[in-house]
Amino acid sequence: MPPDIVGLLKLQERDLRLGELRKELARIPREQEQAQSRLANNQQAVSTSKTALQENEVAIKNVELDIGTRRETISRLKKQQFETRKNTEYQALGTEVVRYAGDIDALETKELELMEKADERRKVLTKAETALASTKAGVDEEVAILTKRTENFTKEAGILEIERKDLLVGLEEDQLSIYERLLKQRGAPVVVQITSERQCSGCHVKATPATMVKVFNGHELVNCENCGRILYPQ
Repeated sequence: MPPDIVGLLKLQERDLRLGELRKELARIPREQEQAQSRLANNQQAVSTSKTALQENEVAIKNVELDIGTRRETISRLKKQQFETRKNTEYQALGTEVVRYAGDIDALETKELELMEKADERRKVLTKAETALASTKAGVDEEVAILTKRTENFTKEAGILEIERKDLLVGLEEDQLSIYERLLKQRGAPVVVQITSERQCSGCHVKATPATMVKVFNGHELVNCENCGRILYPQ
């Protein structure tokens, strides 16, 4: 019985598209993961900036506490100076007052430096938050598109699978067996044209004149001597 080349070509058309869809469906999760990874990097940048700013604020509060403690100490020392009647003790207390006043000056300088650093870190945080917002908007849009694409590709693949099953019903079992074996070995396309110059469109190797005659007679499935693909006339 003559081979149903048209039926095999219709089957192959579905298999080619199914192959494309499966590749796309396999790639989409990786693209979604890459998008989420970009977002994660921005989220980490915001988190790092927030932590740095919080640590700086804690440092400022600690300096303010140290300044307050020393001022209280100075107040206490001055009170002791007022109460003492010994000149040596008065002078010693005065020395301590001067020392603590020096500490306060140093701490206030440190506080100013920390405040300047806080301003810089707020700018860094604002920049990171802006970048995150921008990236999130882009990622959300990209993920939505990829999700919709997954739905469309899955739906199309389902339709093609049904069409493929219907096409199998009309094909001879031996022809289908050869087609399926080649499909597994080579991947689509496995049904290819032979040109007027006797060239296989699959491997581009020239066939023998005898093979060319068999193809044009159409009484049997003819395979390329080189790659094994099923040949049909141009």
